Amino acid sequence: MSEVGRPRKRKEDARLLTGRTQWTDNLRQPGMLHVAFLRSPMAHARITRVDVSGARGLPGVVAVFGGQDLAGEQGSLPCAWPVTEDVFIPDHPPMAVSEVRYVGEAVACVVATDRYLAADALEAIEVDYEPLPAVVDLAEALAEDSPKVHEQGNKAYSMKIAMGDVDAAFRDAPVVIDRTFVQQRLIGAAMEPRAVVATTDGDSFTLWSSTQIPHVLRVMLALTTGIPEHKIRVIAPDVGGGFGTKLQVTAEEVLCLLLTRKLGKPVKWNESRSEGNLTVHQGRGQIQHIRLAAEADGRIRGLQVDLLADMGAYLVLLTPGIPLLGATMFNAIYKMDAYEFGCTGVFTTKMPTDAYRGAGRPEATFGIERIMDELAAELKMDPLEVRRRNWIKHEEFPYTTISGLTYDSGNYEAATDRALSLFGYDKLRAEQSDRRDRGDPVQLGIGVSTFTEMCGLAPSKLLGTARYAAGGWEHGSVRMLPTGKVEVITGTSPHGQGHVTAWSQIAADALGVPFEDITVVHGDTAISHKGMDTYGSRSLVVGGVAVLQACEKVREKARRLAAHALECSPDDLEFADGAFTVRGTDSRQTIQELAFAAFTAHDLPDGVEPTLDSDATFDPDNYSFPHGTHLCAVEVDTETGRVSIRSYVAVDDIGKVVNPMIVEGQVHGGIAQGIAQALFEEAVYDTEGNLLTSTLADYLVPSAADLPDFTTDRTETPATSNPLGAKGVGEAGTIASTPAVVNAIVDALRPYGVRDVTMPCTPERIWRAVEGARP
Repeated sequence: MSEVGRPRKRKEDARLLTGRTQWTDNLRQPGMLHVAFLRSPMAHARITRVDVSGARGLPGVVAVFGGQDLAGEQGSLPCAWPVTEDVFIPDHPPMAVSEVRYVGEAVACVVATDRYLAADALEAIEVDYEPLPAVVDLAEALAEDSPKVHEQGNKAYSMKIAMGDVDAAFRDAPVVIDRTFVQQRLIGAAMEPRAVVATTDGDSFTLWSSTQIPHVLRVMLALTTGIPEHKIRVIAPDVGGGFGTKLQVTAEEVLCLLLTRKLGKPVKWNESRSEGNLTVHQGRGQIQHIRLAAEADGRIRGLQVDLLADMGAYLVLLTPGIPLLGATMFNAIYKMDAYEFGCTGVFTTKMPTDAYRGAGRPEATFGIERIMDELAAELKMDPLEVRRRNWIKHEEFPYTTISGLTYDSGNYEAATDRALSLFGYDKLRAEQSDRRDRGDPVQLGIGVSTFTEMCGLAPSKLLGTARYAAGGWEHGSVRMLPTGKVEVITGTSPHGQGHVTAWSQIAADALGVPFEDITVVHGDTAISHKGMDTYGSRSLVVGGVAVLQACEKVREKARRLAAHALECSPDDLEFADGAFTVRGTDSRQTIQELAFAAFTAHDLPDGVEPTLDSDATFDPDNYSFPHGTHLCAVEVDTETGRVSIRSYVAVDDIGKVVNPMIVEGQVHGGIAQGIAQALFEEAVYDTEGNLLTSTLADYLVPSAADLPDFTTDRTETPATSNPLGAKGVGEAGTIASTPAVVNAIVDALRPYGVRDVTMPCTPERIWRAVEGARP
């Protein structure tokens, strides 16, 4: 029985769920010291004095540093995506030296023998600030008389792309829809807060971090600190969630490395949850102005998108490129004659933004799916019908979109038909009509989201044309141990996705070795020496394929040994169920027996190395494009604004499935995060740049009790861009669910004249929208 496709329970879960594993916070090193950071209480100010003398003599304090003390060695935190030739990337010292630009920026640190002594000693540090004006509003930040975040100004970059004749598409169009949508800022709430431990052994350094990107981090630490790369080892032990917020080179990682170099002792930093809310990069943060031109029958003629994207105070690792990941996705699954996309990156005195689950594609999907509903309302058409009239038909694949991407496979009709069947669409529409006729104060709304996304961040050549600093390849290695067991080494670094289980299933099928005989190693740059890490739903479709190709190389090496042992030509051998058989005979050798034969090396063919071990690096030719249809029914109390999700159906097409159980978990978690943006979560700043949602008492993360049951299913059109046929699933639920929920809310309120509710759609905002729309 094939392992791929089986709902295997995850190998990792026994240790992860019981906590009997190695988290960064578990680490203890002999003589280890603890670091605490003093952080700016002001959003924008000059630092006129930092006096650390009062902290230096306190019990347990080993060292105290201000930004000036580290100015000559701390460098600037990297931005790896200079999206345009004229993008402005300001210097970004890990510890502020002369000016702070967001609340929470580090201005000093204490190193002590105890975590709590270090935190207490921060109170003895004196810092004088000269306040400067905060810059919070995106539109106002671009005004000529706006205060400046940086001396050069508040515009990081501006870019525009156009395909087709946009003017002609809008000229004399029977229908033009013009809307502005807001993507609020979001704060990641990974189960495990960030932690860093750094140690030194002479001129070599080891850094443990709760990170998604140990390999990228190693390179960037070398470039930032000047420590040679081969002298740095980065280890990401088991990591308790990331969602993009641990796809970063952080100030704390750089500073801990510098502190251990200065002091010659191990140092450790752990973040509190409220500290994390201030200092973990935030997601989203856009104002979307969208115009759509259409024929009277609903066919799209043209689409214009103009974004203001909130960069925050600095450009961190991928900041400027995140909104541009949506540049080729606003057209989504729809055909049109012309398309124009523009984006301006804007500096504000807030925490920098960067990747958050979906990274640019949820924003794009929200914009196009919201305006498709607005088009349907304008034409008094069913929202699904207007989509059907515009989407790419299954027989048209592969299809090159107006934005230039080639979608290799898909079947939007099948996914939608399956979702409608599970949802009971017609019955719900009938109930909605009845409630409207009765004037029921609790109205029923139905939301539709038919989406696609690009996954598997690659190929490298295409990333190069986008000025991305890294490649999109991934590496995998397979070690055949003498006893026939298998070690798989992967360059992807999981933070909860189940790589150990899924990669074991891939290798078990490829090698014919029992699932239980395979272990997977990851996250340590001294063991997994090559990799591009985990983000963008790339792990399976790039990293999993690298493992598969390494397994295939192992098989070919074993084939030569088997042919020698069985005294036949390699071409006469068949491989099945882990064994080579001479065609037409009973003579056979298992791959595990051949592993021992390679180990002993007593009887090898001339010129053959005594090993079956192999590795592979896979760089795909194209992205992968999962898609699906999500349907949501909500009940909205128009007198109180309360929203209840009554039914949620998700039918996704993610190509070939390796482990259905893992897929279910990914979809459920993704939908939860998308619903959270629609209804609950928002990073709120006041006019002075103070974060008002700095604790989980203020920033509303939904629990299981706040979410409905989900009905999920799948259709399957395999990807043609990789030999697994997989497309990626990690971000699909988040991308699709937010517009489905908001479309449902607006659908419920249309009889009251409501055309939009700004996210999160809280009861107060819904109530105000209803009251504001009354005559």
